[in-house]
Order: sequence, then structure tokens, then C-alpha cells
Amino acid sequence: MSDPIVSTRQRLINAALDLFAVQGVTETTTRQIAELAKVNEVTLFRHFGNKNGLLLAVISESPVFKELGESLKLQANQTISVYQALKDYCKDRLQALEKFPDLVRSLVGEAGNYPIENRQALGRSLTEANHYVAEYLTTVMEREQLHTHMSAQKLATMLNIMLLGYAVIEFTSEFHELWHDRDEFLENLVALFLHKATNSTNLVKTESSPTEKMIDLPANLVHLILQRAKKSGLRDYALIYVLFGSGLSPAEIVNLERSHQVQDPNQHLLQITQGSIRQVPVNQWIMGKRYGSYTRNPLTQWIKSRKDDRLALFLNNHGMRISETEIQEYWQVLTEGLLTPEGQQPVIEQAQQTWCVEMLTKGMNLEDMSIITGWNLTKLQLYARRAREKLALEQAIRLDQKA
Repeated sequence: MSDPIVSTRQRLINAALDLFAVQGVTETTTRQIAELAKVNEVTLFRHFGNKNGLLLAVISESPVFKELGESLKLQANQTISVYQALKDYCKDRLQALEKFPDLVRSLVGEAGNYPIENRQALGRSLTEANHYVAEYLTTVMEREQLHTHMSAQKLATMLNIMLLGYAVIEFTSEFHELWHDRDEFLENLVALFLHKATNSTNLVKTESSPTEKMIDLPANLVHLILQRAKKSGLRDYALIYVLFGSGLSPAEIVNLERSHQVQDPNQHLLQITQGSIRQVPVNQWIMGKRYGSYTRNPLTQWIKSRKDDRLALFLNNHGMRISETEIQEYWQVLTEGLLTPEGQQPVIEQAQQTWCVEMLTKGMNLEDMSIITGWNLTKLQLYARRAREKLALEQAIRLDQKA
């Protein structure tokens, strides 16, 4: 099938966008644009008048903003929390800007030299982008039942101003000490943004959800769930082992593949390739009990038993990649009839919470924990307090035993 025919006008716009992005507007000549578009320079003048006219067309007719809208709609349906939604959006926008530093410098530094039509077009495009972001925030916040003191439109405006400000400073100055790197800027921006917008430091929804209270599970209950999983089969045993041994969420587990394992006698790691990209350890010890070694444990035994050639690390009962819903269903079956100290059936989020508290009680600091989990320090404060409570209780018991 032949490639679709691209009009001369569109070829000129595409060529201009490519060159503006690489070397900026000022350094790009109309002759360079014409040569890249494989047309005569006179043709460029006939279509756009001059370089400013071509720049106006690049701004007005660029598909970037429409693609942004479609991308955000897709993201809004996949994002787990408003915190992750904001972080993903901010990270994606900054990565997009970092691809075209010369274009950003040109648009900002030379804006005063552009005709009013160009500045108006840029303003309309930014407003359009802001509208897409506002819709994105509205969808996520409604799903999360997050109440704010500002409209989604105003929140989007403030967020985009901060991101643009970051790009301008990064691309126009050297050796500043305003932030260590982009990740630090993002963490601080999202934490501050949510705190000020919602007047909340917990970054959670409302009090209606029982999993928001961050209740970790006692050791005897954790070992009982693992025992049930072992009796259920190798797949279920490996699944529960990963939940309690690595602190991953169901959303992260479904994307794991066999190739994402890194193991030798001294370590067993899983590579997370979506969302917060990182490596996480698979622990030998869970709540004071050892479940195999780095090379021989419930997960390695499950992989070894398989005869299929599927890439997914976990499969469902039909031999297909497991889904989040199916993981939830397996958890429900394995924990049926069990009760937490609060008198409730354990929920799957408590496996991740239990792992996090256990790691903190073993001595991991919050900065390292943030790297391993992909969570920000504000969110981890709740887990740190729970870890301190457990350590304080253990110390009180030891002191009583010595008396």
C-alpha cells in the first residue's frame, strides 16, 4: 500500500516544525525549510508570505494539542490515583518539552518580535491544551471523590504555568540550585499542588474507603494466607508471595513478564516497566518467616512448572495474561472467612501496606523507600508512623520482660 500523498503546504509545515525544534526559530532560514520540504523557496513565500507566517501555521495547525487530548482521555481511564495522574501528566509534559529545548527558547525569547497574530495563535493553543488538562483532572478527581477549593480549569492553569516555568528556567540558565533534578521538582510540585488544592496531606479520597486507613496485617494472618495459597496451587502461591514479598500492586503485577526477573544467589529482583519505572526486591523473609531462597521460592517454582511459551509472568486459569480483576477474585477466595483484628476480611491493598511497614521497621529510610515504591515522601509519612508504633510497642514489651 502506497504512502498517503502529503500536500506541499503540509510538507512545509512539517519541515518547519522539525527545524524549529532542532535549532530554534531564529537560526532556521526559509531556504533550509524549503530544501527539507523539497520545494522551491518561492513556493514557501507563496503559501505563507514569510517565516512568521509559516510559524503561525505551525502553531495554529499543529496536531500536538489534539493528540494531547486523546492521550489524556486514555490516561484518565488507566490511572490509579489522582496523585499518580498528576505525576504522570507532569512527567509526560516535561519529557515532551525537553525534546525541543531550542523551540521553547525561541518561542519564549523571541515572542516580542512576533506579529500579534502569532502571539494570539500561541495563546489559543495554550488555552486549548489547558482545556484538555482540565477535563483530565475533572475525570480523575470525580472518580477519586477528591474535593478541591479551586475549579479544575484553574488547577490546570496553575499546573501548566509551573511546568512552563520549569522548562524556561531549565532551558535558559545553567548551574542554578533551585532543584536537584526533574524528579525532585516533580515530587515537590505534585505534593504541594495536592496539599494546597485539597487542604490535605494524606493525598487520599474520602473516609468512605476502608483501605485508606492504612491497616497492615499481623504476621499470623499473613502466614495463614500464604498457607492457603500454597494449598491452592503453584500460581496462587507465587502470586501471594509476590504481593507480600515485593509490595507490588495488582496493577503492577499484571504487566510483569518472565524477562522482568533478575536473580542470582544474592538477589531476586523484579523490573517494573510501566508507571514508576524501577526495580523492586523479592524478599526471602516475610513477617519473620523465610519462604525459600533467591533462586528457589514460590515464584521460581511457578515459572519452572510452566510448559507454555507465554511472556506474562502470571497467567489466569485459561492460560492467558492475568488481569487486575482476576487477582482481586483470587484474593477474595484465599481470604474468605479470615478476619483482621478490626473484624474485617483482609483487602488486597493491605498486602502492599504490610510489606511497606515491614520494610520500614527493618530500618529502611523514607528516601530509599520512596525510590523502591515510587511513592512520594508525603504518602510514606503514614507508613512511617505505623512502623514507629510497632517498634515502640516491641520495645515496651522487651522492657516489661526485663523487669
